[in-house]
Amino acid sequence: MSETLCAIVLAAGLGSRYRKIAGEHRNKLLAQCIGRDGIERSVLEQVLVNVRPLAAKTVLLTRSDYCSVAELGLRHGCEVVLLDSPGMGDSIAAAVSAEPAHCGWLIALGDMPFIHATTLEQVAGSVADDAISVPVHGGRYGHPVAFGRLFGPALMTLAGEKGAKRLFQNARIHEVQVDDPGVLWDVDVPAALTFPSR
Repeated sequence: MSETLCAIVLAAGLGSRYRKIAGEHRNKLLAQCIGRDGIERSVLEQVLVNVRPLAAKTVLLTRSDYCSVAELGLRHGCEVVLLDSPGMGDSIAAAVSAEPAHCGWLIALGDMPFIHATTLEQVAGSVADDAISVPVHGGRYGHPVAFGRLFGPALMTLAGEKGAKRLFQNARIHEVQVDDPGVLWDVDVPAALTFPSR
């Protein structure tokens, strides 16, 4: 068993709400936005740039028809896992199964580009074998979420639309308090590509 952290970026969702407004051919993961560092990149690239330095291995979980998304992951040194299911449970299980031998997994969403790098570092740095680490802003749980090694078998059995929320029920939760609204901000619609300045 490795003592390294594995980052998992989930990018297999259909983005239906976004496409309904922007057009069916538009993939929100490839839309341009200004990151918290002031640099313009695609939504997914903002996530990859901030997540990759935190882990020894990064898995990008995406769909076989998202060729540009897969190419972007490869350019950033990710292991790309293809899965034709928008279900978050299916995605997490496939990604953890591809990289099971780690001390923990930092699970990030590919459509959340506005999380501060320091927040990601805090969550990644708080990984413990028997705990789930989650950022908390304004009393609300956000993303990314880190799972210690003891959760590996359970993560690999997830299935369907639901993510890993059920694993929280009997787990030790490490709440990482952050002053970062980015942990709650996902790009569901085109208007969300602009993050309010603080």
